[in-house]
Amino acid sequence: MFRNYFIVAFRNFFRNKVFSLINVSGLAIGISASLVIYLIVSYEFGFDKFEKGGNRIYRVGSEMHFPDQVFSISGVPAPLPAAIRKEISGIETVTGFEIVDGSITIKGSENKAPKVFVNQQRIIFADENYFKFINHQWLAGNPESLREPFKIVLAQSLAKTYFSSADWSKILGRTIIYNDSISVTVAGIVKDIDEITEFDFKSFISLSTISNSGLKNNYGMDNWNGVNGSSQCFVKLNPGISPLLIEKQIKKVKTKYLKNDYLKTTHLLQPLSDIHFNSSYSSLVKRSANKKILYGLLIVAAFLLLLGCINFINLTTAQAIRKAKETGIRKTMGSSKKQLIQLYLTETFLLTSIATLLSVLIAPALLKLFSDHIPKEISFSMVGQLHVLIFLVLLTIAISLLSGFYPAVVLTRYNPAVVLKSQASVSSSSTRKSLLRKSLTVTQFIVAQFFIIATLMVGKQIYYSLHKDLGYKKDAIIIADLPWPDKQGKYPLLLQKLKSIPGIEHAVISGAPPAINGISISTITYNGGKKKIETTVELKYADSAYFNLYHMKLLSGRYLIPSDSISAYMINNTCARFLGFKNPADAVGQILERGNEKLPIVGVLADVHTQSLHSAIKPLAYSAVNGNYGKLHIALKNQNENRTIWKSAISQVQHIWKEIYPETNFEYEFFDDSIAKFYTAEQTTATMLG
Repeated sequence: MFRNYFIVAFRNFFRNKVFSLINVSGLAIGISASLVIYLIVSYEFGFDKFEKGGNRIYRVGSEMHFPDQVFSISGVPAPLPAAIRKEISGIETVTGFEIVDGSITIKGSENKAPKVFVNQQRIIFADENYFKFINHQWLAGNPESLREPFKIVLAQSLAKTYFSSADWSKILGRTIIYNDSISVTVAGIVKDIDEITEFDFKSFISLSTISNSGLKNNYGMDNWNGVNGSSQCFVKLNPGISPLLIEKQIKKVKTKYLKNDYLKTTHLLQPLSDIHFNSSYSSLVKRSANKKILYGLLIVAAFLLLLGCINFINLTTAQAIRKAKETGIRKTMGSSKKQLIQLYLTETFLLTSIATLLSVLIAPALLKLFSDHIPKEISFSMVGQLHVLIFLVLLTIAISLLSGFYPAVVLTRYNPAVVLKSQASVSSSSTRKSLLRKSLTVTQFIVAQFFIIATLMVGKQIYYSLHKDLGYKKDAIIIADLPWPDKQGKYPLLLQKLKSIPGIEHAVISGAPPAINGISISTITYNGGKKKIETTVELKYADSAYFNLYHMKLLSGRYLIPSDSISAYMINNTCARFLGFKNPADAVGQILERGNEKLPIVGVLADVHTQSLHSAIKPLAYSAVNGNYGKLHIALKNQNENRTIWKSAISQVQHIWKEIYPETNFEYEFFDDSIAKFYTAEQTTATMLG
């Protein structure tokens, strides 16, 4: 019977080609967009689902309570993990690790020069318990090797890169030099993780190496009052244990070891499932996702499918006269209402199936279109995964029922005798189905107009954000990280050579640019006589050359100069007003206190935006650079008609860089591009809506 239904459905498809193609194309567009959105959403929600007992794994984070704000950071005091392991009950296991970057040198055999790999990222100092959280398959060695200092475990892919070999027996025991100072021995090889995870580390140096190599103070291994985002702590609770219970115990341990907590730090447990989505705790994750945007994309997908289904219903009911005669003949020949509904649903299922196959062919083009706004790991190959195939099958069935059931029921209600005498007023505007068709058409227009309005609004918001005057020059400026610290005193030589390049307007070595994703904060106090005012300021480092390069406006006083060292402050107008100065000039010469230091205010800057426009302008203070802040800022001259000045200038910078720093590559970023990253979420939304 069903075989006959499919044969009839195929005949109707080819008999009404235009009608069928319109229906198929409408559904295919909706399904293809939904497929791409499903790939994005399933990928983002798929992070770190493979860890055993993942619902019991938490990261210990820190909240520092300043006078006028709470600052969240994913790190903890370095000695905390060991204290938790010894003194807190209710925990199955705990691990602490330090995230670092650096260079790797592989000693060569006889008559062979050593291999040097610079800018190696995502290296961690870890203990053996790390592998109880993250399940690696061991190809050689075992986790216990990380109990000993000066041992390193490598991921399979990295071991092949470093040693150009897949023979693990020849790699074990080889020596690796980390940062030209620490020699470690390869003690194990693990397989790369194929799952979606934030824990994509591939070099694991034993944590005890820090305490046995003179680096103890560098990483604050005994410092309870310091919090570094690179110091990570994870705990796995025993079944049934409340995170609140552990937080209370951590508070007691912290009080035991730290009597004077001037940072006023509390420690909270962050679920493993929250790490990928919580931008407040930025360390560890390379790119956080926004749940609101993901849910918004799901709504977009639902609307697109709804439009396709409405289009199908309208076109089908518009063909009611032709279908009514067919229905009358089938009823006369003995077909039941149930059989007719099955027939029309089969026809709908066939059209939907063709649309689904077509959507799979369209999907690669959509993925390419969205490539700048979605993770690079999302590709068309994911369509072959079981959960994606199940999604497509369920989606096809759901759309078939949603699109085909109502038209099938309507068409089977006709009286065969009336229809065959051509007396059926099936398309009268007074009929209920005509009213429904009009309602569905209006719904289509409402949804379409919603998308258009939303796209225009988001686009205008992004344009406003990217073109608003932020209080400083942001165009034609490139920023690069310099080798730090400047042990060999090469910074002045670099600046001297760069200033001789015709295409460069200014070149400065200073602290962070005016706007950056990440801040340094400090507490200051002002005693104006009537009352003591305490506030938190964002702290940056600069001098007069920096302010001139960025065209930052001075309201009163003077700019910082190198001879100020760290003995003076410039503050922004918001900070001046918070301290009680209505006139910026009144703030100049006043004394601020930071700890035991007394710092005069030498100037007041006009307010600038140091974060996205989503954040309010907060108190800001600049301290003078002391020559050891390794950020290179280069302002390029305006482009010529041939647009070759920037390309030529950057090429010359790269050449000079290689002369001075032959062991590192010149990696730079345009300042306006870094500002645009503040609005990545909005740009993704605008692209998806478009």
